[in-house]
Amino acid sequence: MKIIKIILIFTFLFSSSCGYKPIYYKNDQLITKFNEIVLEGDDKINRQIISNLNLEIDFSSRQTLSLKTNYIIEETSKNSKGQVETYRSIINTVLTIKNERDIIETKNLSADTSYNNKDNKFELTKYQNEVKSNLIDKISEEIILIFNLL
Repeated sequence: MKIIKIILIFTFLFSSSCGYKPIYYKNDQLITKFNEIVLEGDDKINRQIISNLNLEIDFSSRQTLSLKTNYIIEETSKNSKGQVETYRSIINTVLTIKNERDIIETKNLSADTSYNNKDNKFELTKYQNEVKSNLIDKISEEIILIFNLL
């Protein structure tokens, strides 16, 4: 009898929750419909952000979203022979949300990471693409946070 009570208590505790959701939680009910979405800069980054956020055009909405992005790969250090040892990839994004006349929110978002050079250039390019994708995901999470705070 005591074991059954313990099992019922644990079942109740694990099946009930307080409704807490993390602030970075991707919410399907998030308002992601805009009258117009204006994209400038790197097309691949813009498309992936739009895809990550599930943004849609809705002509009944009065809000306009503007994204300006750029992607930079910098050489951060070289060895004594002049060969690159480390790189730094940076994505800068300017997010602007406007109403019909007023700017509701403007944010400058940036994500970057440093990494070592690789001897095999194919592997380096493949790794740089993975880094770029991870940075885009990081920017997307920051935009979700901004949408949650609006």
